[in-house]
Amino acid sequence: MNLHYQTNDKGHLAIGGADALDLAQEYGTPLYVVDEMRVRENYRRVYQAFSQEYKKFQIFYAAKANTNLAVMRILEEEGSGIDAVSPGEIYTSLLAGFEPERILYTGNNITTTELEFALKSGVRINVDSVSQLQRLAELPRSDGLKISFRVNPMVGAGHHDHCITGGELSKFGIMEHEAVDVYNMALDLGFRPVGIHTHIGSGILDPEPFKLAVKVLMDVAGQVHGETGVNFEFIDFGGGLGIPYTPDEPQLEIETFAREITRLFKEKIYEYGLNNPTLCIEPGRYIVGDASYLLTRVNTVKQSYRKFVGVDAGFNTLLRPTMYGSYHHILVGDKPEARAQENLDVAGNICESGDLFARERPLPKIKEGDVLAIMNAGAYAFSMASQYNSRPRPAEVLVRKGEVDIIRERETFADLLSKQNLPVRLLK
Repeated sequence: MNLHYQTNDKGHLAIGGADALDLAQEYGTPLYVVDEMRVRENYRRVYQAFSQEYKKFQIFYAAKANTNLAVMRILEEEGSGIDAVSPGEIYTSLLAGFEPERILYTGNNITTTELEFALKSGVRINVDSVSQLQRLAELPRSDGLKISFRVNPMVGAGHHDHCITGGELSKFGIMEHEAVDVYNMALDLGFRPVGIHTHIGSGILDPEPFKLAVKVLMDVAGQVHGETGVNFEFIDFGGGLGIPYTPDEPQLEIETFAREITRLFKEKIYEYGLNNPTLCIEPGRYIVGDASYLLTRVNTVKQSYRKFVGVDAGFNTLLRPTMYGSYHHILVGDKPEARAQENLDVAGNICESGDLFARERPLPKIKEGDVLAIMNAGAYAFSMASQYNSRPRPAEVLVRKGEVDIIRERETFADLLSKQNLPVRLLK
């Protein structure tokens, strides 16, 4: 099986050296558990793979995957930059200790107020449209500003249609054939274009679409350089590096992936006479996805027209199975290596028919009170969580060599009412 997990001497699931059952007992369920060293290992694996092939290399962690301050602080310590897509992510990144120049803000359909916030924050701005460029030019202190552009390379890839961010159906970026005109417009408006960016999708395990996007973007960069004289300080190929979710899904061979990407990158640098720009990528899922588990306790075993296992979490805590039909592997906390004995539907506690973590999933015998561990819950789990059905969001804990820290308190009913006001005329 290509999924990463560990057991302890009791045969229980171990997360960062802590027993999953002990964590569930002490901190309650549902509970997100983050393995600190796995986050660091994943980051270092990517950085090492690319930097040994090309020295001028920078990771911008895709903060939307997981914006917990502790996770972001870990990555700041590792030397990462930040791919931010909202003012809130800029704010969180600065609070986590990232210098503004290590933050690249790539917003889409953003307001002028959001542009003002980014400009005042001093972060790098990656422009998504001509409208954004023109509005940015009207703001104070924008003259001479270093900027980059996001280009739609007409190449798309991803694990679901909603995660494909390149191609003719994509809302993101400027069209590749208008790039020269847009860079000239930026120069005329007094900007200093120094970067170019793309992003084609998410959950990519096959390097071929990524390589095609690299080729297309480098050709666009070469054309822009040749026709406008722009010298690129950095070229950013975005994120999308995938992880296996199913047991038989392959691991991304990151060393091979890095070698093929950097080889193509260096060939294009030479072809177009580019001045050794920094190569950037924006992994999110690859760094944090398999570093976290969602622990949830079984409260109901129900034989209806199908056999259901009901748990105390729902799609308000992990939306991906409902939103994308995504597979997340499920382990039983006290017997993670037990053989499957029956096919079960694992259902959440949200009042919606689509609230299922698994349908017809082969699993060991499960009884009420068991702790289930839903794997690969580090990316797009809490960051997409909600208070739907008026259910407070879970706590998060960080584990390292058996030591546990609460990095987000469990919400209470009072948090459900935060920021609400009852008009005086409705008071009795």
